[in-house]
Amino acid sequence: MLLASDSIVGRSVVSMKHDYDKSFHLGSHLLMSVSGDNGDAVQFAEYIAKNIQLYRMRNGYNLTTKAAATYTRRNLADYLRSNTPYHVNLLIGGYDPADKGKVGSPRLYYMDYLAAMVELPYAIHGYGSMFALSIMDRFYREDMSVAEATELLGKCIDEIRTRLIINLPTFKVRMIDRNGITKMDDIVPKPIIGVNTEVMGDDVVMAEGTEVHQVTTR
Repeated sequence: MLLASDSIVGRSVVSMKHDYDKSFHLGSHLLMSVSGDNGDAVQFAEYIAKNIQLYRMRNGYNLTTKAAATYTRRNLADYLRSNTPYHVNLLIGGYDPADKGKVGSPRLYYMDYLAAMVELPYAIHGYGSMFALSIMDRFYREDMSVAEATELLGKCIDEIRTRLIINLPTFKVRMIDRNGITKMDDIVPKPIIGVNTEVMGDDVVMAEGTEVHQVTTR
């Protein structure tokens, strides 16, 4: 299983950080990606991570991916009905190792800020989902290799880079399998083909395909 998230921290129209990791380790085979208000995201994710760790220390075993997702959903739903709700959207991915004759399997849970949760083979949060979900629908297969899954992820990120007006320069990627959580190389979207900009003195020249538009700055 692959989980990817952009590395931008912003507020309003201001980009404040470009290298932030939005993934939080909940266990050796369990990862949570969080989007939404940055303060809420960090506080809620750390709260969930520490309580899952406490459960493991008290009971001597790890929660399954489904159990961790259910616990997270219950807490998010409780806070939703309080005076301090968390405005966060979550993707919880994990790999449940083989145990007592059961075959190990990856699991992915999609959860929004209203604590609605569903298990899916693939999921996307944010504006980019409007452009990338159709690519997932077309090319996703259950038996994909790591190389094929990485290529598909790159296609989705390139489409978001092309269509979305917001600049997302880098995506951090994690892989979850029977060996645990592995940090993979960051994915940098490909530049948009056919668009080139250069500065000539006080003039800015932009070329799009075969048409050239000149704008004089004052």
